[in-house]
Amino acid sequence: MKQPLAYIHPEAKVAPNVVIEPFVTIDKNVVIEEGTTIASNVTILEGSRIGKNCKIFPGAVIGAVPQDLKFAGEETTAEIGDNTTIRECVTVNRGTKAKGKTVVGSNCLLMAYTHIAHDAIVGDNVILANAVQVAGEVVIDDFAIIGGTSAIHQFVHIGAHVMVAGGTLIGKDVPPYVKAGRERISYAGVNSIGLRRRNYSNEQIRDIQNIYRYLFQMGLNNSEAIERIEAEMPASKERDEIILFVRNSQRGIIKGYYPDKA
Repeated sequence: MKQPLAYIHPEAKVAPNVVIEPFVTIDKNVVIEEGTTIASNVTILEGSRIGKNCKIFPGAVIGAVPQDLKFAGEETTAEIGDNTTIRECVTVNRGTKAKGKTVVGSNCLLMAYTHIAHDAIVGDNVILANAVQVAGEVVIDDFAIIGGTSAIHQFVHIGAHVMVAGGTLIGKDVPPYVKAGRERISYAGVNSIGLRRRNYSNEQIRDIQNIYRYLFQMGLNNSEAIERIEAEMPASKERDEIILFVRNSQRGIIKGYYPDKA
């Protein structure tokens, strides 16, 4: 259903069963796949790629040019996976020559007023609550949940299955499977509830907790902690993922518990 009050560029590729409500603008070099619904007053600009069965709510803008002074008009994309919901007034900018694309994965929920900047890579099954601000070249891995009004510094990497409290300023990398929050951002335990919901066993969760005891609760630096983890913890997918994340961190990982201030 394509409303006569919507503007669809003749070069846009829109599947026949896409629902387009009045006052939508769809630019050239846009692809929108089957089953997607686009509510009124949505703007989808050049370079956008929208997957199947997405729901895009009023006021969202997909594919605007990056807010980056180095951008020189190069051809880039903003890509949205299947079954993703984009709520009111969300903005997703397209990439620059740095990566060539901004990506939001499948089965994601971007709540109202979220911003995804150029060259960010958001994995599958990610939830960004209201007004989360994602800076350029951030990476957010699968199943991460970021609380409302949090701000993520450019180049930060957030691991899989992470839960970050609302209103957090995220300036360091957040390793997988943890909860984080407070000011300044710090480790707040393992995301055991989220892991159980995703069918992680008690034994897997216990091993993850033990790994983070080495990293955050024994007074070791990261190199010492990794050496102990490799020597004393059984090899597993989760162990190796955490070790690789810490070793590859460009901004440094978050710190351990900080005491409350009176």
